Amino acid sequence: RSLVGSEMCIRDRGNIIVAMSLDNEKAHQFISNLWDTSIIPTLSEYIKIPNVSPAFDKEWATNGHCDKAVKLLTDWAKQQNLKGFKLEILSLDHRTPLVFITVDPTNKDFNHTVLLYGHLDKQPPLKGLWESGLDPYTPVIRDGKLYGRGGADDGYAIFAAVGAIKALQEQNLPHARYVIVIEASEESGSPDLPFYVEHLKDRIGVPDLIVCLDSGCGTYDQMWLTTSLRGLIAGDLRVDIIEQGSHSGHASGIVPSSFRIIRKLLDRIEDVDTGELKLKELYVDIPADRMEQVKTCSNALGKHLYEEFTWVGKAQPVDYDLEKLLLNRTWRPTLSVTGAEGLPPLDIAGNVLRPYTALKLSVRLPPTLEAEPSAKKLKEALEKDPPYGAKVTFKVDKCGAGWNAPVLAEWLKNAVENASSTFFKKHANYLGEGGSIPFMGMLGQKFPEAQFVVTGLLGPESNAHGPNEMFIIDYAKKLNSCIVSILLDHYKYRSK
Repeated sequence: RSLVGSEMCIRDRGNIIVAMSLDNEKAHQFISNLWDTSIIPTLSEYIKIPNVSPAFDKEWATNGHCDKAVKLLTDWAKQQNLKGFKLEILSLDHRTPLVFITVDPTNKDFNHTVLLYGHLDKQPPLKGLWESGLDPYTPVIRDGKLYGRGGADDGYAIFAAVGAIKALQEQNLPHARYVIVIEASEESGSPDLPFYVEHLKDRIGVPDLIVCLDSGCGTYDQMWLTTSLRGLIAGDLRVDIIEQGSHSGHASGIVPSSFRIIRKLLDRIEDVDTGELKLKELYVDIPADRMEQVKTCSNALGKHLYEEFTWVGKAQPVDYDLEKLLLNRTWRPTLSVTGAEGLPPLDIAGNVLRPYTALKLSVRLPPTLEAEPSAKKLKEALEKDPPYGAKVTFKVDKCGAGWNAPVLAEWLKNAVENASSTFFKKHANYLGEGGSIPFMGMLGQKFPEAQFVVTGLLGPESNAHGPNEMFIIDYAKKLNSCIVSILLDHYKYRSK
């Protein structure tokens, strides 16, 4: 093997038999055409399917939505006619299905594997909250953006993964062995994935590069790599004070309000003035390299870091210090109340002192913090010494650790920079994400020597999980082209 100019070539008895140089323009044209003629139409059909994640759809196993989505995506993948392609749909022990794809390496003696990951389940639709002319299950292309639930998070992933491999094969370029894993329970915390990974461990092998297509970007003018993800504790905090509701004129002043009690409990864990969490056990020392990345990232994002949100009137962020805001979102614990029970709708709320109040709590954790001990500390803080002897319970239903990326290998750093400079005409950038991808932490522990490319379409105003979810089609094409380039650079590096 030798280097010829910028091309890496394989020699056989002195003759060059394979030149490993990507025709960048041809690759991007191929990817762009694939998106226009095949991916966008199929992804639009996927958007129409209400395949909500199991945590939000108790009938997922019988209503057929998940099966329909799996069939649509796998039929498309099969139709791409990749060489060395094998696809299997696993559905074991009453679990959500898993799409498992392998693509043989061009050289059977090449023993390096790349794992590509995505998911096909969706968040709830939030019908009625979308802008006029938009609907979660009606795909709409407007101003170069594709709107609809699940398109960006994360229906596009299987298309991008298969499309990238197809682009290499179209140019007759050599490539590694590829494993594509598409799960159907990520939005529920990936409860079924550990089982499948263990079940498939011999067939997965030991990947030295992991590409996750379920993350985001800070801007739309360059490639972004995610360097960390926060962990998550989610659960139901409930306060019961009386067996049944009572006339508020008769009971108030004698029976303490369950709402007031739950406010007191929240005050135990969160500073109401700053939003900072009070439990010291939920904090970690932030690594120096991540502090440096925050400085670079805050300069790149600028005021758009907070201006992307649809503020009401004169509402404002918790601070205007960009570095502080980024650290809050990526390396510090936060509390969000995402749901409530025991509160009747306003139009039927009578003068009743209610028997109980329940809140759904979402607590984001620093990337390197252990989740289970943190959940125990949180539960203890909320349940101990209940005010007025009320019945207080905190039931944890999601508990997952975050992830901090390993140091980027020099070859991969160069590959990412080259890809971004080629297809975006701008250098790559790096940021931590405030959300969670449970699979990344699991893979980081299982494959400690692996390198990671964690990226995605979720950028400013993409609004994953909320109304008006969308992605920018041109950005998707360029990012997909970047993945093609990085996959080839992986092969080049491992072939030396």
